[in-house]
Amino acid sequence: MEIFLHLDTWIALLTLTFMEIVLGIDNIIFISIVAAKLPHEQQRKARILGLSLALIVRILLLLSITWIIGLTTPVLTISDFALSWRDIILALGGVFLLVKSILEIHHKVEGVEHEQVIKKVNSFGYAILQIVLLDIIFSFDSILTAVGLTDKLLLMIIAVIVSIIVMMLFAKAVSDFVNKYPTIQILALSFLILIGFMLIVEALHSHVPKGYVYFAVFFSLIIEMLNIRYQNKRKKLET
Repeated sequence: MEIFLHLDTWIALLTLTFMEIVLGIDNIIFISIVAAKLPHEQQRKARILGLSLALIVRILLLLSITWIIGLTTPVLTISDFALSWRDIILALGGVFLLVKSILEIHHKVEGVEHEQVIKKVNSFGYAILQIVLLDIIFSFDSILTAVGLTDKLLLMIIAVIVSIIVMMLFAKAVSDFVNKYPTIQILALSFLILIGFMLIVEALHSHVPKGYVYFAVFFSLIIEMLNIRYQNKRKKLET
């Protein structure tokens, strides 16, 4: 595959995979809660099967939204400005990411916890159904993030697959890490605001080079990793 010979492709893939993993934290938490209602011997099986079905659903959603975005024929004209289905989907997706991210940041900064109301699980099949339905709800922001970061469908699918595999293998470890360092979640949500703004700009027929976003993500992530390491060393010295 020729695209994998370019450095930009790998940077885009790493960036998108990182964002997909971080955005999947809430999903991991909900899945853990649902699976915990089952007998202990069925919990791991429920997580693996539920995430496998969720992967299929997410890829189907990804294929459908990229197909819709590919429709560039104008369907709405406002004054002299023509809008296609691609423009409408990008604009709505951008607004969705902006509103969702701002509200999430507000909740975290103000200390407002999400209400996690999950009915008692009566059967293994019902648990799987809940996991898949929850994943569909959580899929929209990750899919719109993928569309905002790259126009290569193959990279989107690879990033989604890798993120689901990470959830399967390291669900508890990833959840514990992000919960221990909530600034990582704030960082990801901040970039969702940037990506939402970029989607709206793209809908208005203005192209923004995505290389700037990749650089900003990795630069900020490196700074945050250095800050976490500094804070850990400082705590050790104080003790």
